[in-house]
Formats: sequence, C-alpha cells, structure tokens
Amino acid sequence: MTQALIDYALFAAKSFTVIVFFGMVLLLLVRARQHSGVAGNGDGGRLEVISLNDRYADMVDAIKGATLPPKVYKKAAKAERKADKQRMKAEEAALKRLFVIDFHGDIMASEVGGLREMVSALLIEAGADDEVLVRIENAGGAVHEHGLAASQLLRLRKRGIALTVAVDKVAASGGYLMACVADRIIAAPFAVIGSIGVLAELPNFHRLLERNGVDFELHTAGEHKRTLTLFGENTDEGRTKLQEQLEETHQLFKAFIREYRTDLDVDAVATGEYWHGERALALGLVDELKTSDDYLLGARDNAELFKLRYKARKRPLERLLGAMRVGASRLLGRLIAWVG
Repeated sequence: MTQALIDYALFAAKSFTVIVFFGMVLLLLVRARQHSGVAGNGDGGRLEVISLNDRYADMVDAIKGATLPPKVYKKAAKAERKADKQRMKAEEAALKRLFVIDFHGDIMASEVGGLREMVSALLIEAGADDEVLVRIENAGGAVHEHGLAASQLLRLRKRGIALTVAVDKVAASGGYLMACVADRIIAAPFAVIGSIGVLAELPNFHRLLERNGVDFELHTAGEHKRTLTLFGENTDEGRTKLQEQLEETHQLFKAFIREYRTDLDVDAVATGEYWHGERALALGLVDELKTSDDYLLGARDNAELFKLRYKARKRPLERLLGAMRVGASRLLGRLIAWVG
C-alpha cells in the first residue's frame, strides 16, 4: 500500500511537471505573438458602465407591475415618470457620481489588471465631487500582487477622489492591505476582517526522494538565493533566514496600515487574528457597520450610481493559459510566502 502511494505521488509530480512545461511553452508562444504586433493595441479589452439607478428603477417597476392593480400601477408609473424628469433636472445641475467597482480576490490577485484599467479611466474622468466605492471580497494571497492592488486604489486617494471600501464578506490579510487605503471602510456585521500577518509553508520531499534513490541538486549564486526548497535538504540557517524575511514583510505590512489608519493601534491587531464586523468596528479596523447594498440605496437619491466592469479580450489560447494559471495558482499558492 505504501509503495503504491509513493508510486502515485511520483506519477502525479511527473504529470504536473509535464503540464507546467507545456503551459510555459504556450505562454511563450502567446507572448511572442503579442510582441510581434499580432495582438494589436493593449489587450483589446473594454470598459463596461452600467447605470445602477436604472437597474433599481427597473426592479421596482417590475414589482409594481406584478403586484399592483392596473389602475394603481398606471398612476404609480405616471408619478415615477414625473420623478424621473426631476432627477434629470438634478443631473443637469451636476449631480454627484458614485462609481462602483467589484474586486474578487484570489491568491494571485488576478483581477488587478482590470482594476488598474478602471482606476486609470477614473483618474481621467472623475472629479473632486465624485466618489468611488470598491466592494472587496478578498481573503489574501501573494504579497507583491496584493501590494500592487492596494497601490492602484491608493492612486485614487492621492488624487483626492473620495474612496470608500465596502466589505460584505471578507477583507483579510492582503484584502485588508487593499481596504486600509480607503478614506472610509464599511463592513457587514459578520464580515471577516483582519488577519494582519505573514506566512510561508511548504512540504519537503527530501526524505521521500532519498528513500527511493532519487538525487536532487540545487545550484545557486548568492548566499540566500534560496532559503527552503521542496526537494533538497533544508537547513536551520535557511529556516532562520526565511523567518527574518517574513518578519521584515510583516513590519512593512504594519507600517503601510499605520500610514492610512492613523487612529488604529496596529500592534494590537497585527497578530494574524481576524474578527467579525462588530469586533472589527470596536478595534478600529472599520468605520461603520453597513452592507454595500444599504450604502448604495442611501446614496441613490443624491447621486448617479454607475457600476464599472473591465472585460479583457482574450483569445482561446489565452483563456486556456489563464485557466491553467489559476489552477497552478491554487495548487502552488500554499507553497510561497504570502500576506496571511
């Protein structure tokens, strides 16, 4: 039984290596096509803008049409048209605009590409009276990817555009790294907030390979080019160095939060723990308990609400590579250091 498991593990490792190899080959082919000019300008993506005011109005009209007697519905529709005219006059008087962006995070923050495009568009068009609401659902991931995502949101704040982050489910670890740059953070009562810490974990197959007569060689130039490995024999020196790197990243994480959440006792909450909305509010991690839905409904009468969505244009091969990348990210994500 044990030998069968060992054989299966080695077979799985070989299969995964082959998949990764062919994935890299396909990726190189795609990039070569892009650099040769075949892909055209940019990624060929487009920005979609959806009026949430119209969406809400359509839903309300559907309820009225289905539940009210015909005469009553007709009267209500007439009143609604009158209200629409008044709203149009208000729009002519430069009604405030509220732009909504959804960010669904994963280990490698793969939506950061679309986020940067939407932020750039907003920096061109949005004015000082406008506001951006980012609805974050993100449990954290790789340090560098989530750091870039936080930097994209920071571009809005530095330009003086009001930035609100709403957390309906989770903004932990790298998700909170993004959220903390906002002027204001709102959260649902049971949203998960915090997890301000850094971790790295990986399996080591050295003894398994050694028992099966498999040699593994690792050659590096640079004393700390590699600290811990998957297949080589790890050392206490390597473990100590990795711990130093984790501590350094944690200090950077805390300093970043401290800069934008000035009233927060960062040392008290940077323990790696997480809290639900009520406790997060008491600790100062968020500013108000409220769902994003209630926030938008409250803003509906005084602002034009627009949801932004960036859709990158991808060829079939690129979609295949993207799916492979997500799969590899999920499989290998636990093997690298991430804010967590």
